[in-house]
Amino acid sequence: MKTRHWLVAWLLVLAWSTPAPAQLAPPNDMGVALGHIHVAVKDVEAQKRFWTDALGGTLVTNGPLTLVQFPGVFIMLRQADAAEPAAGSVFDHFGFVYKDIAAARARWKAAGVKFDVGEVNPNQGYVYAPDSGIRVEVFGDPSLPGSVGMDHVHLYPTEADIPAMQAWYARVFGGLPGKRQRVARPGLIDCDYFHRFNLSFSAGAGKLAPTRGRAIDHLGFDVKNIEEFEKRLAADGLKFDAPPRQVPNTRTRVAFLTDPWGTYIEVTEGLAP
Repeated sequence: MKTRHWLVAWLLVLAWSTPAPAQLAPPNDMGVALGHIHVAVKDVEAQKRFWTDALGGTLVTNGPLTLVQFPGVFIMLRQADAAEPAAGSVFDHFGFVYKDIAAARARWKAAGVKFDVGEVNPNQGYVYAPDSGIRVEVFGDPSLPGSVGMDHVHLYPTEADIPAMQAWYARVFGGLPGKRQRVARPGLIDCDYFHRFNLSFSAGAGKLAPTRGRAIDHLGFDVKNIEEFEKRLAADGLKFDAPPRQVPNTRTRVAFLTDPWGTYIEVTEGLAP
């Protein structure tokens, strides 16, 4: 399958070194930062061990929310017995980068964690979360100041939809067209975007399923002011699925919308505990 990578390099610089407890990266000029990726899993306790012991995250809680923190992003865990795998939906996978990929692979091998190594690029591969249909693309980068960081989110619209999808995310969440710093195929690494988070688009095999109800249920962005963000949506002819609401026993407010290609998106204010 012919694959094209169109990328949005977000106007936020990830804190690649060890972050302060429960701290997201600074927001971009539109007041938006990457917030979280929400995964639906059968065994929450096993997933906690995978995301912390194997992948290097830190378990934190925010009221009723179970979060695993990585530099610049939270992985949010929700119990679901029958979630469909992420493969086959428009949100196929996301990626982390490791300072010492060889040491990480040795740790995964010793722990019995399933992973593979890229045939084209041995500095790339995937790690597979247990019993969940979730895979995490991984890269090695010895220049990384910290041990692990967020690299990208990878969406798969139809090839014809890629330019419109790129433009939509740039307009709504404030990204800039760019190129990912680390890619699996040779010949695509061109520019250094100062370790910014990237949203990557590749051509899917036809029209893919919406994300809601899949193992990767939705993508989350955190905003400074959710009411101001809602006003900006309205000015653009968009709206939340329901008005923003408060998460009990937290300072966090949330609302949801769906992009035109079926990616379910949560917008939060004050996600970090």
